[in-house]
Amino acid sequence: MNRREVQEIRRRFSPEKDSISHIYGCYVNASGEIVARIDMPLGLMEQEEAEMYLKILKKSLSGSLGRNLMDIEFSTTQVENSHEHRLLSSLRQSHLKDENAREIFYSRVIENIDFEEESYAILMAADSYDVPFKGSDDEVWEDGSSEVFDYIICAICPVKDARSELRYRSEDKTFRSASTGHVLSSPEAGFMFPAFDGRCANIYGALYYSKNTSNIHEDIIETLFAPEKMPMAADVQKGAFGDALSEALGNDCSLDVVQAVHGEIREKLAAHKESKEPEQPEIYMEEIGAVLKHNGVPEEKISFFNQVCRREMGDSQVFNPGNLVEASRFEVKTPKVKITVDPEFACDIETGTINGKKYILIPTEKGVSVNGIEIYIS
Repeated sequence: MNRREVQEIRRRFSPEKDSISHIYGCYVNASGEIVARIDMPLGLMEQEEAEMYLKILKKSLSGSLGRNLMDIEFSTTQVENSHEHRLLSSLRQSHLKDENAREIFYSRVIENIDFEEESYAILMAADSYDVPFKGSDDEVWEDGSSEVFDYIICAICPVKDARSELRYRSEDKTFRSASTGHVLSSPEAGFMFPAFDGRCANIYGALYYSKNTSNIHEDIIETLFAPEKMPMAADVQKGAFGDALSEALGNDCSLDVVQAVHGEIREKLAAHKESKEPEQPEIYMEEIGAVLKHNGVPEEKISFFNQVCRREMGDSQVFNPGNLVEASRFEVKTPKVKITVDPEFACDIETGTINGKKYILIPTEKGVSVNGIEIYIS
């Protein structure tokens, strides 16, 4: 799915646009036991309550593609005959009304999820979207519908324990102890099935959501989708890319080389943002290799770098540049000091040797402050 397709579905989650009739799910305690099952007609809720449920489900379609939102692909064999795809299809085709399918789904999640002994809730809803025709200018919407997109959405949300607070009671004219009750938090994980590719249903795909870009809950992905290729968490990709550079380049992994690689990736991201393309930005390993070669890295080390990348990050030769570096900052860190710089001025940082000692050098004139106190450098 691309950015525009995700946004199109996200706009569904308001009472006046969606066709969600029920919220289904269950509340699971820290011991993995179902405390309560949820089957509530949305139309009988107070408007504020209904909007809060829709807001939570909508969160399962939030964040950046390639970071929080990951495409899951099913093989032809899985679509034709796999427990995972068969269950998701049953839930979708019944619009979640198949109670037996719901119970099987709950059991699979509960048996395989690791929520670190926290209580959580599974929320699910089904929607039917009359996909309107799109004008030739890609923005104008015309009357009529090209097809109906039936899909299900799921959010797995931590439940915070009750805590006591002092609340004002007007009848007593004082503050008294009162519990805030158990609170349903934003989703930790979730998904939409099937994918909405090319503005139509793609039963060979699903869109998975993870709030955490370090821990994407691979246990949930394996349980629900059993993909042949497990997506890699964005922060794990970043770490693997950095490790590949360090391992393969060795002494050639200098500040200048890292600055050049970082600059190339930032340019890719800036160009993609300027183009307003809905697809994810891409960078090929050949492009990184060209930057390394331009900065004097020997061919054999570039070849070794490609090997290490394949080992650590899979066989794919194309990556989301936003997952490889911290695009919003440039950080230099030693065991004792950490320096954070706007990437635009990263080229100002240099390394050098003075009296036999290695230094990180930052040229400056005026405007230097320490803990908010302006200082003078003689």
